Order: sequence, then C-alpha cells, then structure tokens
Amino acid sequence: MAMFKKVDDDGRPDIASPPRIGQARPIRSKNVSVIGPTLVFKGELSADEDLIIEGQIEGTIAHHKKNLTVGKQGRVKADIHASSVIIEGQLVGDIHSEGVVSLAKGADVKGNIFCARIVMEDGARFKGKIDMGEPAKIEVPKELVQAKSVQAEKVSA
Repeated sequence: MAMFKKVDDDGRPDIASPPRIGQARPIRSKNVSVIGPTLVFKGELSADEDLIIEGQIEGTIAHHKKNLTVGKQGRVKADIHASSVIIEGQLVGDIHSEGVVSLAKGADVKGNIFCARIVMEDGARFKGKIDMGEPAKIEVPKELVQAKSVQAEKVSA
C-alpha cells in the first residue's frame, strides 16, 4: 500500500502523467479522455486533459500542455503537438513535443520527431528524422571576456 498515492472518488489511481511503456493503465480516469477503437474522427482535435487514442484520427492534434498516447489499436494520420507523447500503434505525421516521446515495441511511425528526449523500445518501427534541438548557448558577457584576456596577458608577460 502506497502511503501518499492519490486516488479519485472511485478509489482508482489518479493519473497525472502518462503511463510508461508496457505499464498497465486504467481504461478511464477523471483526468484522462479515451477515444475508443470504433471512433473515427477527421479534423482538428484539442483537449485540456490527457488523451488516449485507440480509434482513428485524421487531421491535427493540438495538445500542447498535456500528455498524449496513441494506443495499440490507434491509427493516426496527423501532426501532433503535445507535452509528452507515447506511441504504441500507428502514426503518419510529425510529432512536436516539449518533453519526451516514447515509441513502444509495436509502434509504427512515419514522420519527423521534434522533441527534448526520446525513448525507443526494441521492435518499434520509425521512418523519418529526429531533431532534439540545439543545446542552449551560454553567452559570456564582453566585460568578463576582456578581463580574462587582460589577466592572461599579465601572466604570460
């Protein structure tokens, strides 16, 4: 028994972040929406809660500050913008994430990935490019650079 584990009104764990790859997840939680396997959606999809897609989506998915999972039955043809992304099913489109993108064993992704971190399990299929951005450049103030060069000249003289 976890001492500080959050639970919802039904006694089930409250999901604040997406499950890890291979981890069992509840079908429903008050903070997660599920698009079921029989649902077909075309257009622009956005939500203000975590989302699990088991159906078919075509268009764009704008989920900027939330977590998105394309489940094993999920079939998505869309560009995805989400905080973190887990792909277990099929995706044709680009992924844009500020956080981590995880490709599970059965994932099939055709598109580019732009993210801070990536996890790819053995058996995941991926065709495209990965751009993890450039590391932040540290700017040194000119005064500090000039002071260091003056000190170096004194030492070498």
